[in-house]
Amino acid sequence: MSQYFSRRNLNFLLYEVFNVPALNQLPHFEAHDRETFDMALDAMTKVADTHMYPYTKEVDRNQPELKDGKVTVHPKVGDYIKAMGDAGLIGAEFLFENGGQQMPQTVGAVLGFIAMAANNGMMYTGLSAGAADLIATFGSDELKAKYIEKMLNGKWQGTMALTEPQAGSSLSDITTTAYPSENGAYSIKGQKVFISAGDHDQCENIIHLMLARIEGAPKGTKGVSLFVVPKYRVAEDGTFADNDVTSTGVYHKLGQKGVPAMHLTMGDADNCHGWLVGEPHKGLSYMFRMMNGARIGVGMTGAAIASAAYGASLQYAKERPQSRRLNEKNQLDAPQTPIINHPDVKRMLLHQKAVVEGSLSLLIETARFADLAHASEGDDKEKYDLLLDIMTPVAKTFPCEMGMQAVSNGLQVFGGYGFTEDFPLEQYYRDIRITPIYEGTTGIQAQDLLGRKMTMKGGKAPQLLFAEIAQVIADAQTHDELKPYAKMLQAELARAQDVLMTLMPYAMKGEIERFLMDATLFLEMFGYTLVAWQWLKQATVAKHALLTQNPEGDELAFYEAKVHTMKYFFHYEVPKNLGLAARLKDTEVLTIVTEKELAL
Repeated sequence: MSQYFSRRNLNFLLYEVFNVPALNQLPHFEAHDRETFDMALDAMTKVADTHMYPYTKEVDRNQPELKDGKVTVHPKVGDYIKAMGDAGLIGAEFLFENGGQQMPQTVGAVLGFIAMAANNGMMYTGLSAGAADLIATFGSDELKAKYIEKMLNGKWQGTMALTEPQAGSSLSDITTTAYPSENGAYSIKGQKVFISAGDHDQCENIIHLMLARIEGAPKGTKGVSLFVVPKYRVAEDGTFADNDVTSTGVYHKLGQKGVPAMHLTMGDADNCHGWLVGEPHKGLSYMFRMMNGARIGVGMTGAAIASAAYGASLQYAKERPQSRRLNEKNQLDAPQTPIINHPDVKRMLLHQKAVVEGSLSLLIETARFADLAHASEGDDKEKYDLLLDIMTPVAKTFPCEMGMQAVSNGLQVFGGYGFTEDFPLEQYYRDIRITPIYEGTTGIQAQDLLGRKMTMKGGKAPQLLFAEIAQVIADAQTHDELKPYAKMLQAELARAQDVLMTLMPYAMKGEIERFLMDATLFLEMFGYTLVAWQWLKQATVAKHALLTQNPEGDELAFYEAKVHTMKYFFHYEVPKNLGLAARLKDTEVLTIVTEKELAL
């Protein structure tokens, strides 16, 4: 394992567990094979090793500043963006006709994982790709010709400008207004907050994909439209003109300090122009196309930060001697043992490994469903769309929430040193805290999972998902060593169904607050079950390799570690579902506000 990620594990997941090259049998991906995937992984690793990982601490210590209307960021950000653009990595998943490489999202998501494991304080190019994708999918030919190429080659930065001070996650309450004008553009007026990479000096232009309400539009989500709002308007001759987008403030954050989070004001001088993307009043539906990919990306960021923390923790535990084995406490003349030999340290390392590699597997599975949905038609497309829908809230949340716990365990492995700036864990601990908030908080994801995804189309999505899990259970039962774990996973499926049967009557009676009051606990329980599925899948593949390939040395250790970590997850993490299920079935209501509580 390198300091921040394991290429061997990525190869195992991509090629042994998920057989990603099989996607190339689909016409959309037929230009690719394992060789092109490996070339992309190699290129990303080179950029990460050269321009990102060596500057992790430096970028964190020199955070963006706003002075005299100009936002400065670490100059290495520019080198990284240029290298990503030159290598074609920003547009890896884009269609050939839009200047991309038309790679599967499964591979593109892993490229993002490598980048964020190297330095999540350089979270710029993923934002550009997401914004450019909205233009490529819904924009006019004129918008595509003007913006996509320069966003994918790194010359122009892209952003998502959604949030407003008074609205937060409630996008139906935004008030930024677009007024029609005679030249076909719109005059934009309003404010946006927390806009990541919303302004900086390492690109020529900043292109905001901005939600706004056309004057006179219906209230609520049905009245929201999507606009391209550049920092600089671009004339036919290529010259720039200021577009009245003002950087009002930069937020200084707990973590991810290398990326400026901006407060922007548009139209103070009544000279901010925006161009409609697609049709009026459909902005949120367009934005939600980007959301699934963005949520997988945030999950990958959580897994990536946890991966970097695990790499640092594992190295430290192997090198740091302290005390003796518990059975040798009285042998004071014996040399101290590396702390990895202490059971409690081993437990914390196993937790980190289980979270990182289980999360990665879950995320790759989810991205694979996205690829299959994109490339399929008819019943198959509906199947994979539903699987993607039900997986996404868990794939976004589990790597972030459990990733925080994993990084915390890593910090504990370091002891007091982990709390200092001499080692990277304190930074990773700060950096990962934002991930459960990005792209919809954990509570929002939980309400989406239980309130929508579990019930839509008569519960078809969970039925399809449980069928996928049942196939892995059947495969695992061909190995005697794995049979007990297949049985345990079957029991967890039954537990999830039992909890749903308890909760659904509240929804049927219209008691929505009661139905969803502990949705976050349901999401946590479901997350343990889905990651257990992924671990059983990995262990089954590893067990087959052990029996058929007769591996030796590092390969033998790799496959045996897979089976061992699966056992850890089932014995240490899955039992937490017992307590979660007990609370979810409990009839005592404690969190719904009553008049009595208000009187307190």
